[in-house]
Amino acid sequence: MLVDKIKHELIEQRKSKFKGNIYHYSQVNFAYHSNKIEGSQLTEDETEEIFETDSFIPKSDKIIKLNDLTEMKNHFRLFDYCLDIIDEPLTKDIIINMNVILKRNTTDEENPRYNVGGFKIVPNKIGLINVINTSSPEDVEKELDNLLKEYKKINNVTIEDIIDFHYRFECIHPFGDGNGRVGRIIMFKECLKNNIMPFIVLDNDKPYYMRGLKNYKEDKMFLIDTIKHEQDLYESAAQEMLNFELKDN
Repeated sequence: MLVDKIKHELIEQRKSKFKGNIYHYSQVNFAYHSNKIEGSQLTEDETEEIFETDSFIPKSDKIIKLNDLTEMKNHFRLFDYCLDIIDEPLTKDIIINMNVILKRNTTDEENPRYNVGGFKIVPNKIGLINVINTSSPEDVEKELDNLLKEYKKINNVTIEDIIDFHYRFECIHPFGDGNGRVGRIIMFKECLKNNIMPFIVLDNDKPYYMRGLKNYKEDKMFLIDTIKHEQDLYESAAQEMLNFELKDN
């Protein structure tokens, strides 16, 4: 019941500019934390200002990278795109489009090595210490096709299925950049599509999230427990913000 209400309110509240609702909360927190995990230097307050006013005043003399600003705004658009296609089956075209939205107008889009709009052409890895090897560029499309094919065979998708998809997607690492952020927005979409409590991976929990990915083959429960913790946090926030909607008449 609560997940249905979250899904409904995210879609409806997108049409309004009212602050303090679940849409506003989700947009700001998702964009801030998912970009922060990937190295963005923007603060949570700055992220909120950008979302609300399309501008911000830095609180210090720090240098702000243009890509950080662009990718923050792009993440807001990515979240809206997620809502637009929330009930559609996950496809290769949707995943590619997610990456295009995230990287639009960034310096990566101008660099042919990143091949924005297509799959990676240069090998990549996850992390600098305890590195996770990823699929070679020539194997990406075949392995992503196989992953999607297997995922579509699942009749009743569970949170464990979504986490497993995420791990395998990150191991493929199909794009030149933006894989983590695309992977995390896919989880949010698939949770809402399958009536599962969605979540936002917080930057504070990045060490647990990364350890969960790196040790997933040996111990799936570490990543699963980390994600379930994030579900609890999101559910608590949703209960508080939607409580007035949930009261019986």
